[in-house]
Amino acid sequence: MAVSGGVDSMVLLDILRRQPQLELVVAHYDHGIRPDSGQDRRLVQKYAEQHNLVFEYEQGSLGFNTSEATARDKRYGFLRRVQQKHHADAIITAHHQDDLLETGILNMLRGTGRKGLSSLTSHPGMIRPLLKSTKQEIYDYAKEHSVNWREDTTNTDERYLRNYIRRQIMPRLDHERQKMLDLLESTNELNQNIDQILESEVKKSDVLPRQWFIMLPYNVSCEVMATWLRQNNINDFDRPLIERLTVVAKTKIAGKIAPINARFQMQIGKQDLRLQEIAKSRV
Repeated sequence: MAVSGGVDSMVLLDILRRQPQLELVVAHYDHGIRPDSGQDRRLVQKYAEQHNLVFEYEQGSLGFNTSEATARDKRYGFLRRVQQKHHADAIITAHHQDDLLETGILNMLRGTGRKGLSSLTSHPGMIRPLLKSTKQEIYDYAKEHSVNWREDTTNTDERYLRNYIRRQIMPRLDHERQKMLDLLESTNELNQNIDQILESEVKKSDVLPRQWFIMLPYNVSCEVMATWLRQNNINDFDRPLIERLTVVAKTKIAGKIAPINARFQMQIGKQDLRLQEIAKSRV
């Protein structure tokens, strides 16, 4: 379980450590962004030791100006290493309903498309037990059960877009909250349907049937293109890139190449579209 020392993860840890059937490994990653972050680690480690839980820790040195995306990549890399070391069934995180809404709004503003609206889900390898719980419910539990936690001082810095959404937009969504949740749920169902379509049509993960793709409605083909890239571990794209790749895939003559990023390109064929890794030039 990923435990930062904040109220969300400390509450979930307190809930789960009471479940006798679970064998928990407490994993804490110090990003090295805040000068006082060592106190977070000491809080989590003390709790783990008090309840005889295995504790894993790694120190990063990312620095104050590190982006949220970089911090997330480093953290999840650590969590996957801990999972492999202990042969754990899954990674558990303390994302909750407010996180779900914030992430949906954030990805909407970034133009990441349909998939970004429901990026926080539970699946067999990634379990998020608190997605139906609100932040207030988490605070109420902490108070009732005397759970200690530490506040991340960077959470008030509105230079981070997520913090701006949390502090300026979320409080104004009280009456629209359920509508947003309903939208996220319906989007998640759409994601599952598109994934099933891809599974039935795509025989090789890096090859997409071109004629089938051309016949898809434009908006659907954009979503299929984004899902196809994600399935091949290509995640650094935005809406304009997806739209450009979709148009190229539908209209360009066979033999053309469409760059995706520094590592990958898409080759246009008569019968199919192929993802290719760009060969590195030798010096």
